[in-house]
Amino acid sequence: MTGAKTVRTGLIGAHIGASRFAAALELLARDNGLELEFRSIDTAGQENFDLCATLAALAAEGRTGTAVTHPHKRAAAGCAGMRLAPEVARVGAINTVLFSPDGAIGDNTDYLGFLGAWRAQMADRSPGRVAMAGAGGVAAAVGHALKRLGAEEIAIWDLSADAAESLARAIGAPARAVALAQAGQAVAAAQGLVNCTPLGMHHHPGDAFAGMSLSGAEWAFDAVYTPTDTVFLQRAAAAGLRTITGFELFRHMAIASFERFSGIRVEEQAALERLAELRPAEAAP
Repeated sequence: MTGAKTVRTGLIGAHIGASRFAAALELLARDNGLELEFRSIDTAGQENFDLCATLAALAAEGRTGTAVTHPHKRAAAGCAGMRLAPEVARVGAINTVLFSPDGAIGDNTDYLGFLGAWRAQMADRSPGRVAMAGAGGVAAAVGHALKRLGAEEIAIWDLSADAAESLARAIGAPARAVALAQAGQAVAAAQGLVNCTPLGMHHHPGDAFAGMSLSGAEWAFDAVYTPTDTVFLQRAAAAGLRTITGFELFRHMAIASFERFSGIRVEEQAALERLAELRPAEAAP
């Protein structure tokens, strides 16, 4: 592919060894006549990791941009000189950074990814009343997307009560924070259940809804996609809920990220079908 444009990007985050993001961009780049130079920076165990300095160094190298994942999405939005894409400014967290001569631009393709995943499976249906575990970066994206989709209520809890309160304020009505002790009540009243915690990932086993009955809800979404079939989604399916996997968000997110890094608009359905090849085969034990 001599002479082809090279997209120089990567991923920054903790425990990213199981991520399919590089493979997704490689597939989309190849299908669109581009070359990909991808650099992964795993920050697990690096207590003094300087995210903003790392982003500045990548920009100085002339890279196209980089993706940012857990636990750096909020911190990235606060780096000096970071300009946020208009639709993303209110989210307060980013997962995509583009470098340009005018500085760094932060975007959130998780937000776009959830909107795409929801509309693909639920069409124009309203989310109704939602109970959401987690108040981090992906929760910010999903929470704002749920509001845009017309959710009647978004009850949020987190191990950090301050984080839940902060996210509820940022989203505004219909979001509200609930105490951990009241999470079960929020779940019992909800039509939709959302996991935006790391629980369920390979390096974070567990279920944010453990000990709670899921049978009163209608649908469930888990932002975790490695594995795709998490314990939470297994329980939700067994209770008769319609489930949306984190892999569906991932596919739509990967397409939006590729379009930003490459400047190319892809044919969405064809790209979704190609990315289906990357679906993790394993389920949670």
